Amino acid sequence: MGDERWDRLSAAAKALEERLAVSPRVAMTLGSGLSAAFGTPDGGRVIPCSEIPGFPLPTVVGHAGDFWSGAIGRTPVLVQRGRVHFYEGRSLEEIVFATRLFALVGAKTLIVTNASGAINPELVAGDIALITDHINMLGANPLHGPNLDELGLRFPDMSAAYTPRLRALARDVARSEGIDLKEGVYVATLGPSYETPAEIRAFRAMGADLVGMSTVPEVIAAAHAGMDVLGISIATNLAAGVNPEASLNHEEVIETTRRVAADVRRLLLALVERL
Repeated sequence: MGDERWDRLSAAAKALEERLAVSPRVAMTLGSGLSAAFGTPDGGRVIPCSEIPGFPLPTVVGHAGDFWSGAIGRTPVLVQRGRVHFYEGRSLEEIVFATRLFALVGAKTLIVTNASGAINPELVAGDIALITDHINMLGANPLHGPNLDELGLRFPDMSAAYTPRLRALARDVARSEGIDLKEGVYVATLGPSYETPAEIRAFRAMGADLVGMSTVPEVIAAAHAGMDVLGISIATNLAAGVNPEASLNHEEVIETTRRVAADVRRLLLALVERL
């Protein structure tokens, strides 16, 4: 008997391929508030996620529920506008469904974006940062359980999960565009509550610069599938306790994303054109 996970992925990949404007070389997952910020590039095709069998639909404000398929410059791209999160009660299999789908329809590179809290005091709200590495504090791994041999090896190497070549390219593009691009290690927590000041102090001691509630499962799944990965995070607020007088709320996350949206969009478009 075949693996039901593989059967679901195969059916979804077939449905998606039938709707694509181009066969993608690059896939992109847009985080909180970035769906609207990125917009819909000229040409291409919008594909509602609801048309893809088995695809989990986002429920959080700031996350759209569709794909955009088309070319940016000469690069064929598939953009996922909005993601689902572990804290929504989803399984990790659902969280990484889109990432595995990207691999099955031919994407070799994954760009992941997110909103995060700044742990490192050298970061401020509105900073755009490359993710250099991550710490998984979700308490789970999307590769747990029987391996999907059709996608990758049982024990994937995570030592360079965020591809150094792509980070170098992003730094070069940011300089060309006049965008100040920071860097940092991202720690993923379960949420949906924001972290306590004591937790943030612990994460800082562990070497984390940014904290959020997404991205890590997708990156693990991408590494398992042999994809190159670039991670870009928007520090939308200072993490708990960094500014003792500040409070945290999702509206602030969305508003800060809107404030830096033009720079993020310009960076992503220029990056993709060189991939």
